[in-house]
Amino acid sequence: MTKIVIKDGEPVEVALRRFRRAIDGTGLIKEIKARGAYEKPTAERKRKKAAAVSRLRKRLRSMTLKKKMY
Repeated sequence: MTKIVIKDGEPVEVALRRFRRAIDGTGLIKEIKARGAYEKPTAERKRKKAAAVSRLRKRLRSMTLKKKMY
């Protein structure tokens, strides 16, 4: 369970933002959305494969040298 401690004089908006960041870090929202509706096994495999390809492309993009902009 995610908890945050509100500091003295801290605005509610800032505490809420910290709470949302903590929730995003745990992956709770993503899991709740995934469990919200049934996903066919083929659709799940397709989604996971697309995510893997995206991660690979991102890694390759970061490893290549950047073109000089002059």
